[in-house]
Amino acid sequence: MSDLKMAPVETRFAEIIWAHEPVSSAELVKLAEEALGWKKSTTYTVLRRLCERGIFRNEGGAVTSLLSRADYDAAQSRQFVEESFSGSLPAFIAAFTRRKKLTDEEVAELQSLIDRNRR
Repeated sequence: MSDLKMAPVETRFAEIIWAHEPVSSAELVKLAEEALGWKKSTTYTVLRRLCERGIFRNEGGAVTSLLSRADYDAAQSRQFVEESFSGSLPAFIAAFTRRKKLTDEEVAELQSLIDRNRR
């Protein structure tokens, strides 16, 4: 799971891909140059790293995601809870609500999530 971690600039690059996929590698070079000021070699180096981590794929000059933004965020959240709270979601929620009380709407939304995802 730690292979999925991205540095902030890698995340900005990934957001470009997610926003434009499927995107040709040539177009991605242009987009990265505009948004990040990268040269072609930098774009391909970072893309290769993210492909090796299983986040994206570059086949036949077309770049697509193997992991959606939502799935990436979910994996990062699970990893954070695992590393910071020994995998305990209740401990995470208790820490989160220690300084900020949940509104009735937030409690209802959490209850709805729990009910939908019960085994």
